[in-house]
Amino acid sequence: MAAAFFNALADSGQARAVSAGTQPALTVHPVVVEVMREAGVDLAGNRPRKLTPELAKDATLLVTMGCGDQCPFVPGLEVADWPLADPKDRPLAEVRAIRDDIRSRVESLLDSRGWRRL
Repeated sequence: MAAAFFNALADSGQARAVSAGTQPALTVHPVVVEVMREAGVDLAGNRPRKLTPELAKDATLLVTMGCGDQCPFVPGLEVADWPLADPKDRPLAEVRAIRDDIRSRVESLLDSRGWRRL
């Protein structure tokens, strides 16, 4: 959800997000697809992928969501941890609240870095 919001709201000439996880599922959870579709973002065709040091090596910022020791360490990479609940198997109302929290955090990040699309 965070990468989708980031890429929808960011100036693509300044920054872009890549989504990955430490224990990715085979598909995006159907409830996540549903709540993101409500927000105007279609994740139906997205496929989760594993967060690896190779994937993160060219990044300037790694935003983690509570992966702790499972997150890869990349020397010199700035890390920000957003302690968010995993939306998997949560009721629709909770997933919507998680979605809205993520969007708010993404908007704040973009504003603080000057990366928001005008």
